[in-house]
Amino acid sequence: MSRVDLTLTARIVDRIGRVDAAEWDACAGDENPFISHAFLDALEVSGSVGRGSGWLPQHVLLTDDSGRLHAAAPLYVKGHSQGEYVFDHGWAEAYERAGGRYYPKLQVAVPFSPVPGPRLLVRPGHDQDTIRRALINALTGTAENAGLSSLHVTFCLKAEADELVAEGYLHRLGCQYHWHNAGYGDFEDFLGALSSRKRKAIRRERAAVAAAGLDIRALSGDDLKPAHWDAFFAFYMDTGGRKWGRPYLTRGFFEALHDSLRDRVVLVMAFRDGAPIAGALNLLGRDALYGRNWGCIEEVPYLHFECCYYRAIDYAIARGLGRVEAGAQGEHKIQRGYLPVATHSAHWIRDPNFSAAVGDYLLRERRVLEQEMAALATLSPYRRDNAAE
Repeated sequence: MSRVDLTLTARIVDRIGRVDAAEWDACAGDENPFISHAFLDALEVSGSVGRGSGWLPQHVLLTDDSGRLHAAAPLYVKGHSQGEYVFDHGWAEAYERAGGRYYPKLQVAVPFSPVPGPRLLVRPGHDQDTIRRALINALTGTAENAGLSSLHVTFCLKAEADELVAEGYLHRLGCQYHWHNAGYGDFEDFLGALSSRKRKAIRRERAAVAAAGLDIRALSGDDLKPAHWDAFFAFYMDTGGRKWGRPYLTRGFFEALHDSLRDRVVLVMAFRDGAPIAGALNLLGRDALYGRNWGCIEEVPYLHFECCYYRAIDYAIARGLGRVEAGAQGEHKIQRGYLPVATHSAHWIRDPNFSAAVGDYLLRERRVLEQEMAALATLSPYRRDNAAE
């Protein structure tokens, strides 16, 4: 990598639409669709984020004298801690009980998407380490200059967390469940890597769904029609309303997603007599399928597992993808081949005393989580001679 001296200027934009898409994506890369200009723009133009949502975009850009973008971070001013999946409500309550003001805070994240990936987006070339440190300094400086309580970089890469810790941030571990492709030829090949008992259990579940007489399809690209999105949005609203009280994403988000990213959408839908009854939304990365949302209007035993987990594995094997990321929560995923993996976030807290207290809490939380993940790993369904990593 070349070491060319650059004069970089940090600036903030309140809409990603003010950034040239090709420039942003040159920094973001094409591996993870959630940090793409198109995905973040879909959130903004649909009103899913913005004023009134508690997610106010304030994206940080580093440009040179010619205006060329060298680094960026998707940054938001947060008025609450909803839609983040790295929970800090307890921190907020403790700080405010002590007389502090926790909100607003800053969040480097992909809203409503607990998907690990890069958060410090640096264009290839030049001295990336130096540019990344400059971006971290710009982010921290933004929080300091605004007098905000804290800045949180969630679901970042471990290497990014390590760099942030070196700059004074606190490191937090989380846990998700991912399926890894060990070069399987088909689903039966994958089943052959499991213990006999687990293999039979999955076959029983898939057979029960097959006996329900449903038509299940993976839709992508031009196969996706407005009627599919109307149905899926109804599923999303029903499930989201029961889970969170107020679903985060608007119908316009799915329309914008269709317009700009439909070739990276994999919508697994189940139909009964031609009418959609359930669906699972995935996005396709360069080497991974990312499961996001699920919903249904008819309860069918094991249909959730079929649409969200087994069809995702089928899809990944058929296309030679390295993994399926099934997101947070749900130890039931382990028995279906999705094993626990660590996720990372980094947290800057202005008040040194409060930072020390949170740091102590995170140290104790990490020890407990590491023990829990070690215990969960013992529940692996894989035969010991075919253990997935």
